[in-house]
Amino acid sequence: MVVILVYVDDLLITGSSSQMIQEAKATLHKNFKMKDLGSLKYFLGIKVLKSKEGILLNQRKYALQLISEVGLSGAKVASTPLEFNQKLTSVEYDQHIGNTTDSADTELEDITAYQRLIGKLLYLTITRHDICFSVQVLSQFMQHPKTSHWEAALRIVKYVKNSPGLGVLLKRETGPLELTG
Repeated sequence: MVVILVYVDDLLITGSSSQMIQEAKATLHKNFKMKDLGSLKYFLGIKVLKSKEGILLNQRKYALQLISEVGLSGAKVASTPLEFNQKLTSVEYDQHIGNTTDSADTELEDITAYQRLIGKLLYLTITRHDICFSVQVLSQFMQHPKTSHWEAALRIVKYVKNSPGLGVLLKRETGPLELTG
């Protein structure tokens, strides 16, 4: 079996045997102008490392770029993605219960920076499953983010800074390839 993944003008080809992969590549070369870049190292910002244990996927370069973009290169790292027992509420909830006690936790004037940061963190969750829950929680506040949401998002970046090369290991299995959903 040969699997071909197409993304715009990039192709990934893999399969159960080298011979089948070579045959598929030869067929594609006959019909299309293409350049073989060899073994996969990066794809869509995801680094691919092969070892005896399996394939490690990480976004170290992307994570370091994100840390730099938000100006946290010199910041202390966080040990957890969210503060323990932190209560994040929406503007609507605060209005509903009449909560006006925390005047420092106001709605952000420019929400695009928050939305952009959450989008980048969502992309990082491809290989950073340890931040999935925290990013999902913060993504609920995209329409009306508050100062507390922005600070919580920055905390996730500080947490990522602790180990930017962390990723997902796809363990090598012996036996037939199975696709489950």
